[in-house]
Amino acid sequence: MKNFLIVAIVLGAATVVKAQQEISYEVSFPNVVHHEAEVSMMIPNVPANAPLKVRFSRSSPGRYATHEFGKNIYNFKAFDASGKPIAVKQPAGDVYEIPQGKSKIKITYTVFGNWIDGTYAGFDEAHAHLNIPAVFAFPVGLDARPRTVKLSFNNQKDWKVATQLKPLGNGIYYAKNLQYFMDSPIEIAASKSASWEVKNSTGKTQTIHLIAHSDDDEMTVFNYANMLKKVVAEQQAIWGELPTFDYGHYYFLHCVHPSYAGDGMEHRNSTVIVQRTPKIAGNESNLLGTFSHEFFHSWNVERLRPKTLEPFNFAQANISDELWLAEGFTQYYGNLVLKRAGFRTLENSCRTFNGLVNAVTNSPGAKNFSPIQASRYAVFADAGVAVDETNQQNIFTSYYTYGAAVALALDLRLRSDYSLTLDDYMRALWKTHGKTEIPYTIPNLQKTLAALTKNPGFAADFFKKYVYATQKEDYAALLLKAGLVLRKEAAGKAYSGIRLRDRDGKAVSSATLMGTPAYNAGIDSEDVILKADGMAIASAKDFDTVMAKHQPGETIELVISRKGVEKTTKLTFIENPQLELISIENTGATLTADMKAFRDKWLESAIK
Repeated sequence: MKNFLIVAIVLGAATVVKAQQEISYEVSFPNVVHHEAEVSMMIPNVPANAPLKVRFSRSSPGRYATHEFGKNIYNFKAFDASGKPIAVKQPAGDVYEIPQGKSKIKITYTVFGNWIDGTYAGFDEAHAHLNIPAVFAFPVGLDARPRTVKLSFNNQKDWKVATQLKPLGNGIYYAKNLQYFMDSPIEIAASKSASWEVKNSTGKTQTIHLIAHSDDDEMTVFNYANMLKKVVAEQQAIWGELPTFDYGHYYFLHCVHPSYAGDGMEHRNSTVIVQRTPKIAGNESNLLGTFSHEFFHSWNVERLRPKTLEPFNFAQANISDELWLAEGFTQYYGNLVLKRAGFRTLENSCRTFNGLVNAVTNSPGAKNFSPIQASRYAVFADAGVAVDETNQQNIFTSYYTYGAAVALALDLRLRSDYSLTLDDYMRALWKTHGKTEIPYTIPNLQKTLAALTKNPGFAADFFKKYVYATQKEDYAALLLKAGLVLRKEAAGKAYSGIRLRDRDGKAVSSATLMGTPAYNAGIDSEDVILKADGMAIASAKDFDTVMAKHQPGETIELVISRKGVEKTTKLTFIENPQLELISIENTGATLTADMKAFRDKWLESAIK
C-alpha cells in the first residue's frame, strides 16, 4: 500500500508539472461570416532570462516552399497574469517580442482565413478549416512543451470536430509537442462520415475514417469509403503492414466544393483533401488519385522520412535532396495502386507511364538537371508565390514526375534483372528506416538497394546515372517486357516547338523550351508570329497548316513582332519527339505468355 501511494504521488506530481508547462489555445468564431477566427494562447512558466519571442510560421508540414502566414494576423495583444496589457514589439512581420520578467503571458489575436486548401485556413458559415501553421502562433524555444486547443463554436450547433489530435473532452484536444501540433489539421463542419477497421499484420486493429464535408448524402459517403477500402488494402499489401497510427486512428479529411482551391496534404495520421467538384457523387473515380497519393505518404515521408526534413523548420523552408523519392515514388504508386485496385484500365496506366517518360526524355529540366537538383528547387516551386517570371520551364522538371519516372525505371529493372520488385525495395526501406523512424540519406537508399539485390555494383551504377546525374534508362526496352510499346507518336512529322495561343486575331507564342527549333530560332514568350514561309498567320491553326506542308530538316522563314518591332528569323523543323505508349496487342503484334505474366505481376492486385 505504501509503495502504491508513493507511485501515485509521483505520477500526480508529474501530471502537475506537465500541466504547468502546457501551452493552451482557445479558438472561437464570432465573426465567421467575414472569415475571422479569434485565438488566445496561454503560456505558463515563461523563461525569465530573456524577452519572449512569439512568432507565426512561414512554412507548413508537407509544403517545401515558404508561405507568409503572418500576413493574415492582426489585433495582436499580450497580457500578464493579472490581465494587464503588456507592450509588444514587432521586430519582423511574423515575430513579436514581449519583455522579460513575466511568469505567465496571455496572447490574443485575430486570424483572417478565406482560402480552402491543404496549406491555408478558411472560416465561413459552412465550416472552419484549420491548417495549424496558418492559424496558431508559438513561443520560440518552447517546442518540446505539450499543447492543448479548445475549440468553441456555440453558434454552429451542427458542427463536429475531425482531427488527429487526441481528444480530452469538453472540446479540448492535445498534442505532445509543437511538431505534432503543427502537423495536425482540424476540420470543423456538419460533415458526414464513414469508418472501417483494418487489422494489421501484428493482429492489432486500427480505424480509418472518411470525414466528408460535401453536398452528398450518407450513402454516397459510405459507398465511397468502400472504394477507399480497396486502395488502403492494396497499399497495405505493398508495404506488408499498416503504420502504427497514433491513438489507433487515421482520418481522410475531405472537403468538396467548386469554389475551393483544391489540394492534397499529407500528415502523420491524417490527410487533408480539398477538391473542386460540386460533390463526390458522379466524380468518385476521378477523385481517387489524390486519396491514393496522400495515403501512401502515411509510410513514405511521414515515417520513412528524409533526414533533410528533420526537424521541420517553421521559420523557413527545409531544402531536401530526396523529394524525388519522397514525392516521386509516392506519385508512381498512387497511380499504380489504382490500377491494381481495379479503378484504372491498362490504357489509363499507359497514358500515365507515357506522360512520365515524355517528361524526363523531352523536358530540358530533366535533360540538364538531376532528380536531386529538381528536389532542391522545391523551395521555389512548391506553390511558392512570385510576381516575376522565372525560367522554370527550362530548368525544372517536377520532382513528382521525375521521381515517378525513376521509380518506373527501377521497378522494371528489378523485375527484369533480379526477380524482385519496387514493392520489395519499399519494404526493405520501411524495415530499416520507416518502421524504425530513423531518417535516411541518399547513401542509405543506395545501401538498401545494394543489400536487396546483393549487388552493390548495380546499386552504385543506378544511383550514379539516374539519381546523381541526368542519364535515363532505356524505357522502350524495359516496357516491352510487359508487352507495352513505346514509340514516336508522330513519326516523320515536322515539329517546331512553337506553342501558340490566339489573342485578338494574332498568334502569340508562349515561352519556348531549350533545344527546340523555336528556341534555337530565337522565338520568345509574347512574340507574335506574323508570317511563316510567306503565309500570313492570324491563328495557331494557320501555323499548323504551314507546318503540315514540311518535313523534318526543312527550314522556313518567320516574321515576328516583338514589342511592336518586326524581326525575321529562320526555323528548321525536327521530327516530332513526342512518344506514345500502347499495348503490343493494339499494334497488331502478339502479346507473348512471358509478356503477359510480367504485366500481370506488375499491374494486377498485390493482395495475396
